[in-house]
Formats: sequence, structure tokens, C-alpha cells
Amino acid sequence: MATDFFQQQDAARRGTTRLVVLFALAVLAIVVSVELLLAATMGFFGRDPETNEIDWTAVADPRLLILAALGALVVVGGGSLYKIAQLRGGGRVIAEELGGRLVDGSTSDPVERKLLNVVEEMAIASGASTPPVYMMDGEAGINAFAAGFAPQDAVIGVTRGAATTLDRDELQGVIAHEFSHILNGDMRLNIRLIGLLHGIFLIGMIGYFVLRMSLYTGGGRSRDNKGALPILAFGAGLAVVGFAGTFFGNLIKAAVSRQREFLADSSAVQFTRHPGGIAGALRKIGGFATGSKVENPNAPQASHMFFGRATSGLSAMFSTHPPLAERIRRIDPSWDGEFPELAETGDGAPGMIGSPGAAGFAGAEAGASAGPDISNAVSQVGQPSPAHVEYAAALIDRLPEPVVAAAHEPYGARALVYALLLDRNPEPRQVQLDHLEAAADDGVFEETLRLAPFVEQLDPGMRLPVLEITLPALRSLTSRQVQRFQENVVELVEADEVIDLFEWALQRILMRDMQASFGRSGPTRVRRRSAAAVQSSLAVLLSTLAYVGHRQRQAAETAFAAGWRVLSLPERRLLPHEACGFAELDAALVELDRAAPQVKKQTLDAAVACIAADRHVTADEAELLRAVSALMSCPMPPILIGTLRLPSSSE
Repeated sequence: MATDFFQQQDAARRGTTRLVVLFALAVLAIVVSVELLLAATMGFFGRDPETNEIDWTAVADPRLLILAALGALVVVGGGSLYKIAQLRGGGRVIAEELGGRLVDGSTSDPVERKLLNVVEEMAIASGASTPPVYMMDGEAGINAFAAGFAPQDAVIGVTRGAATTLDRDELQGVIAHEFSHILNGDMRLNIRLIGLLHGIFLIGMIGYFVLRMSLYTGGGRSRDNKGALPILAFGAGLAVVGFAGTFFGNLIKAAVSRQREFLADSSAVQFTRHPGGIAGALRKIGGFATGSKVENPNAPQASHMFFGRATSGLSAMFSTHPPLAERIRRIDPSWDGEFPELAETGDGAPGMIGSPGAAGFAGAEAGASAGPDISNAVSQVGQPSPAHVEYAAALIDRLPEPVVAAAHEPYGARALVYALLLDRNPEPRQVQLDHLEAAADDGVFEETLRLAPFVEQLDPGMRLPVLEITLPALRSLTSRQVQRFQENVVELVEADEVIDLFEWALQRILMRDMQASFGRSGPTRVRRRSAAAVQSSLAVLLSTLAYVGHRQRQAAETAFAAGWRVLSLPERRLLPHEACGFAELDAALVELDRAAPQVKKQTLDAAVACIAADRHVTADEAELLRAVSALMSCPMPPILIGTLRLPSSSE
């Protein structure tokens, strides 16, 4: 069953709200329990020495109640915020905590090369940034995870067992499953789950500490130290409250995670149209000696992030994943219920990119259509099809080997970006080269000159995918290197004093990724919930798109009107040309990125109507649409046909 990206984004936000409400109720129960414990303890200390009766006035002291409430809230809230702040570095921090090792993009290891190829294919097919890949070398189980706050800082981790045991089709199914988590907004929810559970767990740890300290000081052994007994009881009670809160918190985590796993399985089949891939991976988990178990001590807190059940010994009630058999039967109803006995792991041979059949596509279906046209572009946001995956595999296969090699290491990646920005006209090109010779890091200028001839041979539609492949290597730069790199990009773009659409798109996508990767920006929050609230920004965007596709004012006005009608807003006219520069477009897209998912969908529908008003879509317009969509945090798969003529209603 097809899923809608914008509906899933809304669902993820609603899920976060429900999660916060459930945990708020759990925290409220903890606060009440702590108040009762503290009141009982203080009542015991305030008892009448002669009658030994509890002083209820001390128990009912409002200051005591406020103190207990504030203390519990500070511990839970502060602990949660602290844990989330620890993870602000994004998926990289989580991958390293789980024992992951960053896979070098220039690796010659066949297992790692196969894994990187599959990840790059899925990234290009979905229109998302290519995430860095981490190998969990010490893990024999078959498992994987995706982690991060946003797609721009996401990483994918894969166990050595999965990389060596799964064949290419199965690995592609697992990676498609993880990309579903990236595209559907699950990662941010997963990190919040870790933070909230950590805050509740701290209550129990404090109680355990008080209990241990009380025992250590002799509170439970000395007859003369009876006053320590209430402290002992308070610590024990606090530990029980905290661990009970963790108990119910894990129930909530398990319930939320199981539903998202079913969705990700369904999306993986939808992306690849090859249920045998992911079903085969799940069957191998069932027949493998170590299954999907992860040995790292940090695995329990991140158990809900994994492809398969990462921990053992938990009842079904606490399992973050549905039973294997149920997952397999939802994908493959004809499954006979048998798990294969795996005598050995896969040979690890790299699944070289070849024909669609080798990559697990249904040949007849994949070749039946020339690909989607722009009228379907919005419905395909976050929902790449097998045709897109096939296109991505073919594109990578067509890239010159020097370009592929350079894209996977930091020096070559910088040189590739510089080469993409080199002007074809001799005068501005020489200005650019002079600047690079003086300002680029050692060796990068020479590498740029070497790569320039290969880059100039690339088809226009291959330039942004090449940029996407370089992003993991660029994320490994130091802060000083990033600063110099960004300054050089700006200089190259401005060398001819004219910024074209490709330069604008490359610069914005690159800078957005760099900022997210280095923690300088986080996921955007929804601040605009209706199209009316962002209509000024919509006017700038649609006017810009109208001018890009139409030289004559009247044609631009017609295109703008076609897009504006989609929004169902009060009538508005095309803005003057001077009000639609790149600076104005940048500001408009920042505002539109803060809109609710359904407003973004309306925006992209209007953009498509504007571009297609003349029933002719150029490659530049299609790439601009994709860049606009990406800058609104809506990854759009490639437009597979460079120039499209939309059929009229009479055809």
C-alpha cells in the first residue's frame, strides 16, 4: 500500500505529540509518587516523640509538595534534555556509541564497496543527501539502523554480519527500510524516546544511589541510627518509582516502534518493488545462529532504531519489533514458515551495478514505463520507485571512474565541487582558477584541474547527483577546512558576477548540508500552519518559477496564475522581476521550510502547476523544482525525463 510523504510527516509530528503526552502522564505519576514518598519520610521524622504519631501538618506542607514536584521535574526534564543535547551531533554520535566505524568512501574492500553502492543508489533515487555509512565490525548479527535529527545529519549503520551474510537484493531491502525511517521522520522521534527514557531512568538511579549510601553508612544495621531507616526506605521507594517509570516508558517505546517498523517494511517493498529482498533478509535473521542480536552495551537504549530485534530476553510486550514471522507474512503471504539454516555467511562479493534484474527489480514492471512525468513529482516526494532506483544505479555506472573515486575522499570531493562550478567562458574561468590556486588547500587546486575535463563531459542531470555523492566525504573535513571550502565556493559562484540556477541550487544544498552536519542548524519547527500565513513567500516562489520558464511577461503571468489557483487564496498578481532575485527566493524558502507538511504539499503542487502551465518542462525547470523541494525538507526523486511534453486533455 502506497504511503504519502506529507501524511507521514504529519503522522510523525502527531506521534511526537502523543509521545510527549504519554510521557507527561508518566512524569506526573512519578511526581505524585515522589511527593507521597517525601511526605511519608518527613511525616516519620516529624512524629510525636511520646506517642510516636505522625505529624500530618508536616506532610501537608505546600512548600514540601512544591519542592518534591520541582525536584522530580528538574531531574526528569533535565536528564532528558541533557541526553538529547549529548546527541545533538546527530547520527554520527549514536553510531559511534554503538561501536560503528565510518566506512571510508574510497575503500577497496568488496563488502564495504557493495554496501556503499547500495546506499548511494537509494540516496540518489530518493533525492536525499547521501548519508555516511558506519560498519559495526564486532557485530556478527544481521542488523542495521538509521539515526539523526534530520535527513541532512543522518547516518546508516550496518553490522558486519548483515554486510557479509546478505546478498545484494537483501541488503538493498534493508537499506530501503532504513531510508524509510529517514524520509518518514522516524529518526527524530527515536532520539526523543532515548532522551525521555533517560530522564525517567535517572529517578531510579538517584533512588538506588540513596539506598546504597544509606546502607553504606550503616543505616540498616545500627540500632542507634534509627533515623537513617526512613532515608533507606525513601531511597528504596524512589528506586522503585524510577524503575517502574522506566518499565512503562519501555512499554510506550515498544508500542510506538512496532508500528513504525511495519510502515518501514511496507515502504521498502514499495521503493524496490521486490518483496523477496527484505523478506529474504528477515528469513535469514530467523535462521542465523546470532539472529539480529547486537552485543554493544549501548544497544538496549537504541533498540528501537534497529532493523531487527537487537536485544534478547525481553517478552513480546517489551519488544520494539513485531515477531519475525508476522513481518515476513505481511510482505510474503506465501511464505511456508521455514527459516533457512545458514551454515556460512555470504561470500561478501561486491554486487556490481549491472542490469536491473541483478539489482532485484521485476524486469517487466521496471521496463514498462519511461518513468514518471512532472505531474507525479509531488506524489513521489519521499517515495522513490523502482524506476528511480534503476536510474540511480545506471547513473552511478555511467560516471567516469576518476569522478567516482574523487567523490569518495575529502580532497577529491572538494575538487569535484570546484570543478562543477568552473565557468565555461575563459575570462571568469581564469578568475576562478587564479583564486583557487591562491586559496585552495594544498593539492586541491591540482586535483580540480585534473577532474575538470571529466566533469565537463557530464550530462546536466548528473551534476546534482554527483554533489550528493560527495557529501559524506565533505562531512569529514575539519572546521577550518569547511570554512575555507565554503569561502571558496562563494568566490567561484560570484566570479562572473552572475549566479545561474545551477550555481544557486548547488550552493544552497551544499551549505544546508554542511550546516546540519556540523551542528550549526537543526530540524526546522513548524511555525506556519496555513498557506495564507506564507502567501508572501509563495508569491516570490511562484513569480520566480514563472520568470525562469517564460521570457515574455504575459506568459509568465499566465504561469503564475495557474500556480496561484492551486492555493485557493485571494487573487494575487505576478511580482515585478526585480522582486524575484535569489536573495528574495532564499528568504521565501526559509519561511516555507517552516510550514506544516500539508502546506508544503500545496506549495509544491502550485509550483508544478506554474512550471507546467505552458505544457513544456525543461531540464532546468525540473532541477529547480527538485532544489526547491529539497530546501523545503521534501526530498524529491529525480525527474527521469529531461524534457517533458505533458499531454493535453484531448490526447
